[in-house]
Amino acid sequence: MVKEDRSTWKSKYFLKITSLFDEYPKTFIVNADNVGSKQMQNIRQSLRGRAIILMGKNTMMRKAIRGHLENNPSLEKLLPIIKNNVGFVFTKEELPEIRSVLLENKVQAPARAGAVAPLDVKVPAQQTTLGPEKTSFFQALTIPTKITKGTIEILNEVSLIKEGERVGQSESTLLNMLHISPFTYGLDIEYVYDSGSLFSPEILDITNDDIITRFMSGVRNIASISLAVGYPTVASAPHSIINGFKNLLSISVETDYDFEEAAQTKEYLKDPSKFAVAAVAAPAAGGGGGAAPKAAAKKEESESEEDDDMGFGLFD
Repeated sequence: MVKEDRSTWKSKYFLKITSLFDEYPKTFIVNADNVGSKQMQNIRQSLRGRAIILMGKNTMMRKAIRGHLENNPSLEKLLPIIKNNVGFVFTKEELPEIRSVLLENKVQAPARAGAVAPLDVKVPAQQTTLGPEKTSFFQALTIPTKITKGTIEILNEVSLIKEGERVGQSESTLLNMLHISPFTYGLDIEYVYDSGSLFSPEILDITNDDIITRFMSGVRNIASISLAVGYPTVASAPHSIINGFKNLLSISVETDYDFEEAAQTKEYLKDPSKFAVAAVAAPAAGGGGGAAPKAAAKKEESESEEDDDMGFGLFD
């Protein structure tokens, strides 16, 4: 098979990336650091039929996008974020579902010397299987230990590596001896591009309930400000109407001015006991209705027994 020359390969790559941006409205911008070829193959298989992964050199990706800006100007937002070891995951499906597939394909990995720690690494207190000759590793890292039954015991939990720090040779060796693989590697989502909008992947965690809660909080704030400054808005109008009704009700109670909605309030203030009797009578009436039939049934049963023996006992 004759290998393509570089210019032909480049032109095909440019056509592919531009056609994918035209066909797929949703794209994840992912970082592929520490992802091996076997793991990448597994990720592609998991996404088959649902998404397409495209990697490449940053210079080629930027050049292809610049050449396509005339047809799709919103792609210009991607140019500043194409740096380091990034690629694209194109899809037409729901973004949270594809993100779940990417997260499921992360694998455990040991802490290699020189790697930047993506999270804090702690060594828990434990009884190890290491012999006393390994004590020097723990002493170099100031980890408190003692010898128990011929093996090293770590006395307290120790914070070994901080997030963002580079893993040292001693830390890497110790973690490998303890069979601890603290890191997980996969395609890390850095940004999300959806129909011309570029945003952080944390936006995908926002639910409809979160949106409603934020919206109602804003409505309450607007209503409070509107009421405080006396400027009517749609948000403050219901509160203004209720407050106005309360003022009218107060005036009606203090004066002889009457209107239909104030009648019951004024009647209650004149004789509160009337309403108390009515409140008690309602449950009493409900309870009595159940007791009366029982009493009538008991009386009817008694009369029926008297009719059966005609008023005479068995030995009379």
